Amino acid sequence: MNWSDFYLYAGGASLCWVAGSLLSWSRPSAYRYAISSYLCGLVLFSFFIGGLWISLERPPLRTMGETRLWYSFFMALSGILTYIRWRYRWILSFTTLMSIVFIIINLVKPEIHDKSLMPALQSGWFIPHVTIYMFAYAILGCAFLLAVFGLVKDKNDLLPVTDRLVSTGVAFLGTGMLLGSLWAKEAWGDYWSWDPKETWAFITWFGYLGYIHVRLKRGHRRNMAYGLLIFSFITLQMCWYGVNYLPAAKQSVHAYSRE
Repeated sequence: MNWSDFYLYAGGASLCWVAGSLLSWSRPSAYRYAISSYLCGLVLFSFFIGGLWISLERPPLRTMGETRLWYSFFMALSGILTYIRWRYRWILSFTTLMSIVFIIINLVKPEIHDKSLMPALQSGWFIPHVTIYMFAYAILGCAFLLAVFGLVKDKNDLLPVTDRLVSTGVAFLGTGMLLGSLWAKEAWGDYWSWDPKETWAFITWFGYLGYIHVRLKRGHRRNMAYGLLIFSFITLQMCWYGVNYLPAAKQSVHAYSRE
């Protein structure tokens, strides 16, 4: 399996996700069908990731496009888990839309996926660090969608859900940062170097901790909490790919992540 097969698997998975989203808006008896359809899309998409992994003889985590694959998968996974837990029907529509957007970006802007893997990426910390980060990004992406919806619809009841998503996402984010520091020590000799990507990772982590702090205080304003989530998600995007366009990124130890 290679990158030229992507449109087949991505197209099939997208159709399953769209069908699941539509079924979630149908009658209550369609609940199981919505879940089944969505899970079929996840299985189909995971087949492509697994097949690409075997074909490349390395984890498909090196390029920005490859991380977008994982983000699409984890975003859909986060959406169905949120739907199963809290029955928010609209969440599947939004997570499907976000997953498809990243799929389209990969279709429009394909990359050269070869088998090469620079020495720094051959560390045992590489796979868990990146996959845990992508899962955290997806969970926090769901929290972002809830925050936007809560602001637009003037809802307070979404805050307990965003609390749980953010707590989970920050736990994975912190774990990813810890694994990344261990990887950095092995690859470059230092746990932390304050290069652009690491600086923005700290800003992102600090932003979500700010949300948790605000939520623990009594008498806070709902809009402040939602605003912090939106701000933190923007910094997350900067940490993920925005730093690649900064002049300072040319000297970054994370330069391998650029396309």
